[in-house]
Amino acid sequence: MRLFPTMAIVFAYSASGELLVLHKGHSSLGFYSDEGKWIASVPVRQHPHEMEFSADGRYAYTTDNGTMRIEQAGTGGNTVSIIDLKERRKVGEISTGEFRRPHGIDLIRSTGQLLISTELPDQLLVLDPVKRQVVRTWPTGGKTAHMVVATPDGRYAFISNSTSANVSAINLQTGKVKLIPTGARPEGSVMSKDGKRVYVCNRDGAHISVIDTATLAVVQTIKTSPGPVRIAMTPDQRHVVYGLLDERGVEWADTQTGKIAGRVDLPAALGQIVSLHLSHDGQTAYAANENMDTVYAVSLPGKKILHSFKTAKGHAPDPVVPKP
Repeated sequence: MRLFPTMAIVFAYSASGELLVLHKGHSSLGFYSDEGKWIASVPVRQHPHEMEFSADGRYAYTTDNGTMRIEQAGTGGNTVSIIDLKERRKVGEISTGEFRRPHGIDLIRSTGQLLISTELPDQLLVLDPVKRQVVRTWPTGGKTAHMVVATPDGRYAFISNSTSANVSAINLQTGKVKLIPTGARPEGSVMSKDGKRVYVCNRDGAHISVIDTATLAVVQTIKTSPGPVRIAMTPDQRHVVYGLLDERGVEWADTQTGKIAGRVDLPAALGQIVSLHLSHDGQTAYAANENMDTVYAVSLPGKKILHSFKTAKGHAPDPVVPKP
């Protein structure tokens, strides 16, 4: 599906003119024009799940999990790939050693270090991307570590534990862990710009838990449609935008009122919505249907699909992120 009359709007929404699409099935990072034309692909290790960027936007880091889904058995992989976005080539990798199936990833802005969550065992790692080595590790105390997000000052990390229905708040100076009950199957999370709130999607609980980073407690619950899986926040901090896994939609809620503010349904086909990211100005949401090899660009102000594009068959797009 392509809505060509509105394509110019899509160009205006992304300052970079390029989208980065992680091909979970093809084990590569794809470079696409904003309208979905494939430009190049860079091979990484097997079945990458998430990506993050260096502070200067020059490099991308991918967690090479080694399995397609967290439900699957297996030892998986133990690397983080480093891609030079300017040169469009892999320039190295970081071994996570005995800690396998890396999944979530975030950048500690104050230090430039990377936070990585691993599923086997459930662990939080701190990586030095310059020295390309693990510098610290802590057990999460939860089960099936998924996404991770850090406070801007680098004091705390919050890890969603998908099968223990809680979030681990880990003090990055002491390693002390506090388990915060949330809801069934917490997954995607996003930190507010001021670092005071973490918004966590509870995929099977049909709600978002809002955690106060000072008290390390849930202070608000935002009810959603079924299956919130990945989440982002608009630049003005007014809305959280999230993908709906099985209902195949993009929905957003008002952070002040806690009420649903809008929704766009995606074509009722097979597969599930597995990712959600925003354009730099927060006007466009990018959601991927992994099983259908399809990426959707959704206008939030217009409450409509702008266009969609397909990756090659079997590439299984997951994160779709505007180039920094």
